[in-house]
Order: sequence, then C-alpha cells, then structure tokens
Amino acid sequence: MARVVAVHGIGKQTLGEDTLRRQWLPALNDGLARADRAERLSESDVAVAFYGDLFRPDGEFLAAGDPPYTAADVAVGFEQDLLLAWWQAAAESDPAVVAPDAADTLVATPRSVQAALRALSGARFFADLALRAMVFDLKQVHHYLTDPDLRAKALARVIDQISDDTRVVVAHSLGSVIAYEALCARPGHPVRALVTIGSPLGIENLILQRLQPAPLALGGQARGVWPGGEHLAWTNLADQGDVVALVKDLRPAFGERVRCAVVHNGAHAHDAAAYLTDKLCGQAIAGGLA
Repeated sequence: MARVVAVHGIGKQTLGEDTLRRQWLPALNDGLARADRAERLSESDVAVAFYGDLFRPDGEFLAAGDPPYTAADVAVGFEQDLLLAWWQAAAESDPAVVAPDAADTLVATPRSVQAALRALSGARFFADLALRAMVFDLKQVHHYLTDPDLRAKALARVIDQISDDTRVVVAHSLGSVIAYEALCARPGHPVRALVTIGSPLGIENLILQRLQPAPLALGGQARGVWPGGEHLAWTNLADQGDVVALVKDLRPAFGERVRCAVVHNGAHAHDAAAYLTDKLCGQAIAGGLA
C-alpha cells in the first residue's frame, strides 16, 4: 500500500485518481529535490483519495460540464458569506480588486452577489475561472459541510486509502478539511506527517465550527481536536495571495504544534503543484517518510 496519500481540492470533478497522480507525483518529487532529499517517490508510493466525482452531475445527452450556474444560484447564508470572505481576501492581496466596503455589500439579493462575482472575476486569483465554475466551487464546500451522505462518502474515500504503510497525508484546499476529519475518524492511524496546503481549515464559523469532531471551547476560543497521536507532525503552508486559505496561521485554531509557513507561489497562489514543489513542503514530506 502507498506511503503517501494525496487528497485533492475543489474543482477536480472532471479528473480522476490516475490523472491526479500523474500531476502530483512529479511535483512531490520536485519538492523533495528542493529540500535536498535523495529519496524519490514512485507511482506505487502515492495513492490519490479521489472524491471529486461525488460532486459531478450525472451525464445527460447534449449536456456536459458543470451546471450553468449564475449569480442567482448563490444561496443565502453560507455561500454568500464565503463569497464575501473570498472578495475581502482578494481585495487585501490584489490592488485591482475593489474592496466590498467600497462597493455593494452582500445582502440577500442577486445584484450584490453579482457585484462580488464581478469584482472577483477581475482578480488575479480567479482570472481563469468562469463564473459558473466559481459558483460551483462555493457549492462544493457548502455541500460537503451540510450533506451528511456526501460527507460520509468523501471521508470513506480518504479513510480507505490510509493503510498500515501510510506515513504522509498531503491535502489541498477542501481536501485538507476532508483529510483532517478522516484522520480524526481513524484513531491510532500510522500517519506521521499531515501536510495541508491552501487550506481553509482556520476560517471561523464558516469552516472551523462546522468540523467533525466539533472543536472544543477553550476560554471562548474554538480549538480543533488534534488529528492524531503524539507522533503526528502537522505542517500547514499558505500563499499570502491564496484567497481560499483565508487564515494563514492555524495555531490559534489547532494549537502551537501546527507548523505554519507562508510560501510564495507567484501567479498560481492556490495551485497544488506550486505548493508541492516548495522546499518546505518537501521537508515536511521527507520528515514523515524518514
């Protein structure tokens, strides 16, 4: 069984295990090379816990791709709140994006949602993402956190890949939420290194308080359960311009044991490969394999 389990992020519903392994494996090895480690991973060393198909609509003749979402499909509550958080984060890191407080504020109307989507469409972070794909990504996060059946299926995909041989779990974006919950759901697991990249785990209320198991309340501060034993080393990497990874430092939410670092992915702030090739990512993975 694989020594490294990779858990992908949002927007991968049209890919699959083999496709993602071919994308991730060279980047993982490049990260090890940047970390000056001689070891290289083979295909058999890496398993991809693929859950993207759970979000893919069933095919129909004469219809393909994501549903044709518009601004009107962004639901009141969680989806609008997360959209506003993305907008605020994009404005703080990209001078080309007008801040929410200088434009329309998000209220329960399609017009203000349109303002947010219009602002984000001009951001570097979302430059290559169509409107319907942006809305679809919002809904993926929402559905995972609110649909118990889908959540259970996605968790099972990750848990099934973690064997007695698994030493490292590398998880990107929404995949970091699923990987965290999967490790919490498998007491006594053998994983030595959890590496989260571009993770939204630290977002108050929208993500943190919705995790399973629920965070503990320590002095009024939500504190997430540690996802393993004393042997587990957790490294979290975030690009300053990564809008999905709104909270760069996970220590207030999960404790001082989480090693957090800001990396520089250039124009590809949220791209998994850009994170994987970073020296710090390679070091964290090598530490788990040692």
